[in-house]
Amino acid sequence: MQTLTLDKLAIGQKATITTVGGEGILRRRFLDMGLTPKTKVMVRKKAPLGDPIEIFLRGYELTLRLDDANKITVAPEEP
Repeated sequence: MQTLTLDKLAIGQKATITTVGGEGILRRRFLDMGLTPKTKVMVRKKAPLGDPIEIFLRGYELTLRLDDANKITVAPEEP
């Protein structure tokens, strides 16, 4: 199974979170926002310059900076 970080997904691409990185308060914030392992996510939009990105998970949209998104490892769904 191929793994990527969340910031590498294309618009419209779906994936499942495998690991959540970061340390301390940052990791706790990710988990509190619903970014937990085995959660399905989809990239909805990217800003014109690529940062930030908007993802859809658990029925809501969440905007993340690329710096934060690259700490979350995902397994892309096969087309």
